[in-house]
Amino acid sequence: MRTNVSVRMQTFLNKYFTGEAIDYRQIIALYVPILVDQAFLVGMNLINTAMISSSGVAAVSAVSMIDSLNIFLISVFIAVSTGGTVVVAQYKGSGNDRMVSRAAASSVSSVTLLSLAISVLFLLFHSPALKLLFGAAADDVFANAKTYIVGSSLSFTGIAIVEAVCGALRGIGKSRSSLKLSLIMNLTYVVLNVLFINVLHMGVHGLTIAMNISRYGAAAVALLYLFKLDTNLRVQIKDMLQINWAMVKKISYVGFPFAAEQMFFNGGKMLTQVFIVSLGTHALATNAIGNSLATVFQIPSMALSITTVTVIGQCMGRQNVRDARKFAKAFIGLSSFSFILMTLILLPLFRPIVGLFHPPEDIMHDLFIITLINALMQIPLWPLSFLMPAALRAAGDSKFTSITAMLSMWLFRVVLGYVLGIVCHMGIIGVWLAMNIEWGVRGGVFLWRFRGDKWYRHRLIEPMTPAAPASSSSLPTAKK
Repeated sequence: MRTNVSVRMQTFLNKYFTGEAIDYRQIIALYVPILVDQAFLVGMNLINTAMISSSGVAAVSAVSMIDSLNIFLISVFIAVSTGGTVVVAQYKGSGNDRMVSRAAASSVSSVTLLSLAISVLFLLFHSPALKLLFGAAADDVFANAKTYIVGSSLSFTGIAIVEAVCGALRGIGKSRSSLKLSLIMNLTYVVLNVLFINVLHMGVHGLTIAMNISRYGAAAVALLYLFKLDTNLRVQIKDMLQINWAMVKKISYVGFPFAAEQMFFNGGKMLTQVFIVSLGTHALATNAIGNSLATVFQIPSMALSITTVTVIGQCMGRQNVRDARKFAKAFIGLSSFSFILMTLILLPLFRPIVGLFHPPEDIMHDLFIITLINALMQIPLWPLSFLMPAALRAAGDSKFTSITAMLSMWLFRVVLGYVLGIVCHMGIIGVWLAMNIEWGVRGGVFLWRFRGDKWYRHRLIEPMTPAAPASSSSLPTAKK
C-alpha cells in the first residue's frame, strides 16, 4: 500500500512540478526554507502584536496604524530588490555567472541608496504626514504613533540591505542562506522585544529600539556574508561602488513599476485605514488583529509567491515558456489547496489564537465574521490576485501587472470600501468585503493576461552565445 501511494505521489510531482531543467526535488529544496522563513515572520508578527497589546488598546492601534505606513515606505525598496531578484534569476537561468554577480551588486547598492533617501525624507516630514493621515486618532494613539514612525524610519536602511541580499540569494536558488539571514534578524528582534517590552516595560519605545538593533545587526552580517563567505554570487565591492547604468536599467524595468504599484496599493490601504480611524479605536484593533490572522492563513501561499519569482525567472532566462506556464498553473493550484488546508486547521482554533491579543469582548463578533469571510474568499481569489502577477513579473511583464493592481486598488478597494464601510454603515466588515471583491476583479484580469502571449515576449537579458546548457545547478541540488 505504501509503495503504491509513494509511486502515485512521485507520478503526480513529476507531472506537475518537473520541467526540462528543474525537477520537483529542486523546487521543494527552494520552497521549504522560504516557507520556514514566512512562517517565522508571521509568527513573530503575531507575537510582537500580542506583546505590544499588553501595553493597551492605544499602543496596538498605534502600531497597526503606523505599520500600514511602514509597509507603504518599505515596499518601495523591497519592490526594487524584487527587480534585482528577477534579473539575477534570468541571468542564472541563461548560465551567465558574471552578469549574475553584477546584477546582485547593482541590486544591493540601488536598494540601499533608495532606502536612505526614503528614510531621510520621512524623518523630515513625518509630523505633517501623521497629522494629515491620522489626525482623527485619539491623543494617546497619536503620541505612540509618532514614536513608532521615527524609530521605524531610522531602521529602513538596515532592512533594505538584508532584503536586497536575500533577494539576490533567492534569485540563484540559495533560499537556505536567505533563510539564515532572515532568522538572524528576526530572532534577535523577538528576543529584544521580550526584553524591552515585557521585562523593562518600555512599550512602543522598546519596540523601536529592538527593531533598529536587529535590522542593522543583520545588515552587517548580510554584507559580511556577501563579500567574505559567499561562493555563488561572487559580488565584488568595486561593482557595488560603481553605478552600472545598464544593469540599473534592467532592474528598474521590473522594480520601478512594481515600486509604483506598491506605493499606490499601500497608499490605498492607508486611505482605507483613514476610514477605519474614523470608526474608532476598537475598529482599528479589529482591523489590526484581523490582518494578523489573515497572514497566518497566507503563509504557504506567500512562500509559493516568492518561489514563483525564482522558478519562472529562471525558466524565462532559458526562454522556456512551456515550463513557465506549467509551473505557474501548478503553483496556483497548490496555493488554493494550501488555503483549504489552513482554513480547516485554523478556524477551529480561532478563540485560542485571538486570545493572544487580549481583545475586548465587544469586537469578537466582527473579528470572527471578517476572518470567516476572508478565509473562504482567499481559496479561489488570492492565488490569482497575488501569485499570478508574481509569475508575470518574473517574465518581465511588470508594467501591465502594476497598472492593473493600481487601478483595481483605487477603483474597487478604496471607493467600494468607503461606500460599503461608511456610506452603507457596514463598518469594518464592509471594508473587508470590498478588499475581497477587489481580489476577484484583479485576479480575473491577470488570468486573462496569462492566457495570452504578450506577458512572455519581454526581453530583460541578452541570451549567451552560444546558448548555455540549462543545467540543474540553477536551483538547489536535491538529494536523490
